[in-house]
Amino acid sequence: MANFTKEDALRYHEQGKPGKIEVVPTKPYSTQYDLSLAYSPGVAEPCLEIEKNPEDAYRYTAKGNLVGVISNGTAVLGLGDIGALAGKPVMEGKGLLFKIFADIDVFDIELDEKDPKKLIEVVKTMAPTFGGINLEDIKSPECFEIEETLKKELDIPVFHDDQHGTAIISGAGLLNAVEITGKNIEEIKVVVNGAGASGIMCAKFYISLGVKKENVFMLDSKGLITNKRNDLNKFKVYFAQDSDLVTLEEVIDGADLFLGLSKGNILSKKMVQSMANDAIVFAMANPEPEISYDNAISSRKDIIFATGRSDYPNQINNVLGFPYIFRGALDVRATSINEEMKRAAAYAIAELAKQDVPETVNTAYKSTNLTFGRNYIIPKPTDPRLITIVAPAVAKAAMESGMARKPITDWEAYKVQLMKKMGTYNKLTTDIYTKAKQQLKTIVFANADKYDVIKAVQQIKNQGIANPILLGNRKRIEANIKENYSGVCDIPIIDINEPVESDRLERYTHLLFNKRQRKGCNLDQARQNMKIVHYFGAMMVETGDADGFLTGYSSKYSDALRPALQICGSNNSLNHIAGMYVVMNKNGTFFFSDTTINHTPSARTLIDTVLLTANEVRKFNIEPTISMLSYSNFGSTSAGSPSRVKEAVAYLHKEYPELIVDGEMQANYAFNKELRMQKFPFSKLGSKDVNTVIFPNLSSGNIAYKMMMEIGDSKTIGPILLGLKKPINVLQMGASVREIVDMAVITAIHAQTHTDKIMVL
Repeated sequence: MANFTKEDALRYHEQGKPGKIEVVPTKPYSTQYDLSLAYSPGVAEPCLEIEKNPEDAYRYTAKGNLVGVISNGTAVLGLGDIGALAGKPVMEGKGLLFKIFADIDVFDIELDEKDPKKLIEVVKTMAPTFGGINLEDIKSPECFEIEETLKKELDIPVFHDDQHGTAIISGAGLLNAVEITGKNIEEIKVVVNGAGASGIMCAKFYISLGVKKENVFMLDSKGLITNKRNDLNKFKVYFAQDSDLVTLEEVIDGADLFLGLSKGNILSKKMVQSMANDAIVFAMANPEPEISYDNAISSRKDIIFATGRSDYPNQINNVLGFPYIFRGALDVRATSINEEMKRAAAYAIAELAKQDVPETVNTAYKSTNLTFGRNYIIPKPTDPRLITIVAPAVAKAAMESGMARKPITDWEAYKVQLMKKMGTYNKLTTDIYTKAKQQLKTIVFANADKYDVIKAVQQIKNQGIANPILLGNRKRIEANIKENYSGVCDIPIIDINEPVESDRLERYTHLLFNKRQRKGCNLDQARQNMKIVHYFGAMMVETGDADGFLTGYSSKYSDALRPALQICGSNNSLNHIAGMYVVMNKNGTFFFSDTTINHTPSARTLIDTVLLTANEVRKFNIEPTISMLSYSNFGSTSAGSPSRVKEAVAYLHKEYPELIVDGEMQANYAFNKELRMQKFPFSKLGSKDVNTVIFPNLSSGNIAYKMMMEIGDSKTIGPILLGLKKPINVLQMGASVREIVDMAVITAIHAQTHTDKIMVL
């Protein structure tokens, strides 16, 4: 578990503004006019509209995105009946999770009322406030009556997360566990230790997934629930077995699944060893599971083990479910959350675990390769795809089962809407990935024995971005794949040193010699160079044996770039190239050049950089508005880079009048158009927002984009090579998996659009 003290926890909740949530205005309020619209007299208009049509409450108020988290504090976490007020920090925490994971607003309501019927009446009277109600920490069996009654009598979703949350998430884990082990869900023996709200609803949910009721053995504090006992409530009676067994040790013999929702350290290694082959153990007691992780794993090698803790694999965490279940239900204005919607959530969560894991999730959990299997049967809570996978699944199920009052018709648009809510949507990224998939190109990857390159290539193949070829040592590549992916490589491998490549190697050698023989390269040097992957990969593209080449992962940038220039050359008269980064953040998409190539460019080099960059920006369906940066503004200083920038701007204004470009100027005037228009109204940029910047030298460009990466909360793609005749790009040394995939997308698009035609500048 996280290592913190009591003082740490208290300080966290007390420091600054006490508590964890607040109300934030969503409309302007700074003027008297704003206030007259927000309250009296303007507020009367939406009130009258809602009086005429109650559904208009969803148009004019926050009701449609507002959930009430309601508790009476009778079963708070593992603390028991601590009272409504003492449970408030938990309800605030629930509100925080709703907001950060699904952008749902919450009012937490703590009711000092233990009588179920009175509590039901109180909740019913406040229901018009909310689009949905999340019941929380209400003890069993009263929680069943409360939820059942409210679901029948209210026309908004009512969901007791303690009953259904663990059921849905563990149900997803069960679906994947039986798939991994090859078990038939209809035949497995299930032992449930703990007959409270969670245990009962988990068992019922498993039955809805295919488990047979007669194969469910439930125990409470007195032992196995059987029809011989006369101390059972109606909820426990449902699971009564005709059996003489009593103890957990007796019942668990031969079981396929143990589900623990009871207390710590009651399951022994001997009991686990008595279970069936490929035992599945969900030990959910917190903070101490029914059996410790170390004891469970050491008891047998074929175990699949899950807990409710974040410090072990396979955490059954309710946050994988409730935010997205409510998100989907609210977005179709569902009248209830029914069994179909819950099953849809479980199946969606289970399916997501089988997909490639985003690098951000691997990093967050200090893993290099989370992959579907015994130690990864359910997604991690930080997986950003949950909202776009689970919420639509729930919404579709609501529509198909007749629960939806506001159907969704465009599912792709809905997913975009969800990503925008969470700040994960970027149209440019979506567009370029879509474009790459439309016409698959063959891309060669150097340094293919490196783990990150192999992982990126697997994602590229699985996502249908390109047809990859691995270039490197075959034995090392295959060993790396076998170790990390437990399978054979289904991607073509080219090993330059294998005899099968000798003819191609010799052909490439002579081609290189013919290109470089009058530039100091003899045949032996050409043969030696061609055994270097940078040369071999570039020649594959030059000869048409591949459409594109991506290299540089473990090499100096210049060493990887030089072969591409020598073999393929440039597509402009000055043999000039430049480097560009795409920088994306909440303020928009920007293009930074020259960030990687030219140390101290001349005016002519700056001109070429502008033209190359403008041409590339247009490939993203964006019209460039270009600022040429320096440390001065429009001639205020003449020494050094300002003079070169000034000369370049004058030439561009004369020869390319249609191009929106100006400078030299400082960065603040480039990005603050109001300030620029005030101080320099003559600028050709006018009132336009700058989206492209040209740096006066390599150091300033490199510093700027790396600062944006680290402290600017920006996503970057690059460096993109501009000016090469063929689709070749060079990675920064040690690029991340995500960066490799992004650059493969760019290279694939270059392969779709490139031409050998010389561009005259």
